[in-house]
Amino acid sequence: MSMTINRKATFLRAILSVGAILVLCVGVLAQDGMPGVIGAAESATGDRNPEYPWVDGDFQGSVGSRLRTPFGHRRLDVEQGSYAEWLRGLPLEPGRGVINMFDGSRARTQRNHVAVVALDVGGRDLQQCADSIIRLRAEYLRAAGRADEIAFRFTSGDLARWTDWRDGVRPTVRGNSVTWSRSAARDGSYPSFRRYLDTVFMYAGTHSLEKELEPVEDPALVESGDIFIVGGFPGHAMLVIDVAENRGGDRMFMLAQGLQPARDFHVVHDGGFIKEYWHPARSSGRFYAGGWPFAYTDLRRFRD
Repeated sequence: MSMTINRKATFLRAILSVGAILVLCVGVLAQDGMPGVIGAAESATGDRNPEYPWVDGDFQGSVGSRLRTPFGHRRLDVEQGSYAEWLRGLPLEPGRGVINMFDGSRARTQRNHVAVVALDVGGRDLQQCADSIIRLRAEYLRAAGRADEIAFRFTSGDLARWTDWRDGVRPTVRGNSVTWSRSAARDGSYPSFRRYLDTVFMYAGTHSLEKELEPVEDPALVESGDIFIVGGFPGHAMLVIDVAENRGGDRMFMLAQGLQPARDFHVVHDGGFIKEYWHPARSSGRFYAGGWPFAYTDLRRFRD
């Protein structure tokens, strides 16, 4: 009888040991960029972060901590303080999230996303696809201490500099004619910064943004912060918010978008049965993401 009990105890200890090893392996694989559990939430309290000053409420982890990498891939190493690192740290709404419109109503289409970025969209129909990308680029430059570099062109071609707005210079727009005059007090606050961006959103779009970007010579070497964009009226644009690579150097990328009318910025999948949100990088050809077709040669990059 005692031998039977001892054998059972030994068997149970063996099972527990194997279980502990499996848990350890899963944890290592997840950290290594291999398949594993989705990362735990970085914050469940929504504490305000100076890098993401708009966040005021609950969020659950980030792009880098929540969204697993594809099998056999690991996230590209990125420089500390870079745009790529900042995008990887974008906070996400809890769970899959619900896409809401600028007026607070629920978007009719909820089938094309896997996560919603915790980024406010404002109360007006302004922050659409290109505008969301402009917003994130400007927010990064401000957080990185590079606010003097924030400048975007209107569709008319006129350059709207944050430093001019901060110093009280405001545009007057009549048709395609834009004049600037000092008509407000100097204000470098965050609310003033947001008003500047809303003004840019009113007069910029995919047509103007595409002209500010440079083509990526080889789209197979996509980087975080790159943009798939088709300029037009309307056009469309999606932002590359993360990139992973396998041992052979083949890359995959993750995309997020805003839409018209303005709504929450969200991570899109490929529309397939398993709703894959990592897209293979190639030098040529076409692909679908979030219901939109792109050519790989539509890839562009900010000029640094």
